[in-house]
Amino acid sequence: MPRARALSPSGLVLYDKPAGPSSFAIVRDLRDRTGARAGHAGTLDPFATGLLLVLLGAFTKEAQRFVGLTKRYETGVDLAAVTSTGDPEGEVVAEHEPPSEGELLMRLDALRGEVDLKIPAASAVKIGGERAYKLHRRGVAVDMPMRRTTVHELELLDYDGRLAKLELEVSSGGYVRAVAEALGGHCVSLRRTQVGPFSLDDADPEHIIPPEDALGVLER
Repeated sequence: MPRARALSPSGLVLYDKPAGPSSFAIVRDLRDRTGARAGHAGTLDPFATGLLLVLLGAFTKEAQRFVGLTKRYETGVDLAAVTSTGDPEGEVVAEHEPPSEGELLMRLDALRGEVDLKIPAASAVKIGGERAYKLHRRGVAVDMPMRRTTVHELELLDYDGRLAKLELEVSSGGYVRAVAEALGGHCVSLRRTQVGPFSLDDADPEHIIPPEDALGVLER
């Protein structure tokens, strides 16, 4: 009986994650509230906000159909400093004069399309069988590997000479923090606005989208 209950309710929740809690904390909260097994289809860093897809109950078996979707973000990038994690939680490891707007536009142009980007040290990628972020927390220096990422869109929304506000769409597995580091800075804010066809505008933590409706959106 407990196993049967864990399979229901079944469906998809579009959750607007706040800054602070981990993606797992959001999943755990939904699991506790619904009594169903739960899992997310693409993590968000604790400092990041925005759209998190959480699958519930029997629908968790469809997770692989959702994790490969492209993702759209809005981010603020401080171009005068690089941090150890690529975000505001890391230590500043380098400071420099930020680029002119013309130089920034050239850097953005070079990052569109298929690019190789270094995976951030504070990530869930396994290095020698252990999560990179755990090694980072212990102060273990790791030469992080590169990952081929497709940057479908990368647009400059605003630039004040230090802070660049960007909108971008990247392939599954792409790190916005890696894009920020390639530009010579680090993310100070990050908000996911879309995952595949699912929009942050439709987020509602109380609404469970039935499996057939969620899959129907994917097919369309």
